[in-house]
Amino acid sequence: MRSMTWRLGVLLAMLALAACGPATTAGNTGNTTTITVTSGGSSSTTSTTGTTTTTAAPVSLKALPLGDGHVGTTPQVGYVDACQTSFNGGGAFNAGPWIHGSTWDETAKIAVQGSVKWPQASYHVSVTGNQRIITTMDVPVNFTTGIFPISASDPAYAYDRNPNTIQPQAITYTLPATPTVAASPSCVNMGSIGILSDGVVLFNALDGEGRDAAAHEVLDSCGGHPERTGQYHHHDIPPCLLATATGSSTLVGYALDGFGIYVERDAQGNLLTNADLDACHGRTSTITWDGQQVSMYHYVATAEYPYTVGCYKGTPIHMGR
Repeated sequence: MRSMTWRLGVLLAMLALAACGPATTAGNTGNTTTITVTSGGSSSTTSTTGTTTTTAAPVSLKALPLGDGHVGTTPQVGYVDACQTSFNGGGAFNAGPWIHGSTWDETAKIAVQGSVKWPQASYHVSVTGNQRIITTMDVPVNFTTGIFPISASDPAYAYDRNPNTIQPQAITYTLPATPTVAASPSCVNMGSIGILSDGVVLFNALDGEGRDAAAHEVLDSCGGHPERTGQYHHHDIPPCLLATATGSSTLVGYALDGFGIYVERDAQGNLLTNADLDACHGRTSTITWDGQQVSMYHYVATAEYPYTVGCYKGTPIHMGR
């Protein structure tokens, strides 16, 4: 998503992987469902057919609204309802030429160099009773990362000097298998707000200075980078994963409250926009959930800030940060 040429390459690569056959295993026995994806297999997503209705014209990737300043303490469409409103800095130190006042050009943004494979990558989802248990090594399944720390010879170094090293780490999420809407929405924390189906942790849309992280921070070609403890993470749906989500509705992850995160497209293949969603960046509509067609709440990925989750619609689990 950082360059249109690169995105085409990802699509071709994923078609080649599909032709070779996935290494994904799945089973459903009684009330237990499992999905396992390991390095060398294909990420597991669920697509539905049909048409998604949108209420606004698609946004231009060349002029995306910059999310800077769209941080608050109450739910608002197009904002992050943040638990933390005081920021200590960090992230990119120099605005890139892809930022133009109140907009930014995603197609012109550079990426951190490198193509590092992670053979230990894994992503496993199991549902037993009322719990959805997700385990991951927090490095991308089937995709590569850039080279971190960012080298002084990398053009990205002129804007972002991320000094951190990616550290694979075993993480377990125990989420409600059947999440429910809370009496009122709650703020999103810094650190993990969910997990995506490429096996990588999802952070909210903010960088260490409380700015639009996807716009300011220079990420690798699959839209990720490590923080100070080495935890690799995304701030939006990464281009590698987005390239596999070509249907009208595709499950690409889970938020900490248990609700699914979906990529949804209209009949022309366009992503939904903020105008189609509520203050938490989601909506209630028919989706595929654990193999069944159900009408339920879910978060929706957009090209616009805040990208995935603006606030929690349900009750999030605590991840210790």
